[in-house]
Amino acid sequence: MNVDLRRLPSLRAREPRRFVMLGALVVATACTFTPPGRPPAALLPPPAAVNSYTLDQYRNAIAHRIVERNPSYVLNGTPQAMLRSLVVVSFTVDSAGRLVSSSVYRTNGDDQAEATALATLRRAAPLPPPPPKLLNGRGQVEIMEDWLFNDNGKFQLRSLATPQAQVLD
Repeated sequence: MNVDLRRLPSLRAREPRRFVMLGALVVATACTFTPPGRPPAALLPPPAAVNSYTLDQYRNAIAHRIVERNPSYVLNGTPQAMLRSLVVVSFTVDSAGRLVSSSVYRTNGDDQAEATALATLRRAAPLPPPPPKLLNGRGQVEIMEDWLFNDNGKFQLRSLATPQAQVLD
């Protein structure tokens, strides 16, 4: 059976779509080919996840250094249910682990807790050198850490903190 395409415009319009769809299918198939011995890209974590995991590891190493250098200030055990103070400190570390700058980012206004947080950070310097992939264009990394203070003036760092008590004393 012969069909005159001039008389069936809708059939003529569908033909190019069929070739475009076939071409797209070929391209998609070629893009999903994975060489042997290499995991598919879908199974690899995205770069942002790798960097954030490394940042968490680095923050943990810094927290351990702060605790190691300031044992008399560290709270052992469970932080009380209602903390005396929460001090968030922002600080910058260079590629060699030197503390470039530090400042209180957020606080409840407890001057003594703020001073303790900044002093214990300075006392821990030099800090462990950061992984190169965390460094910004100036060769530095910016970090934030939380100091959780009990009424007795001792603290835990959020990176290493145990869960708080659930009952007020």
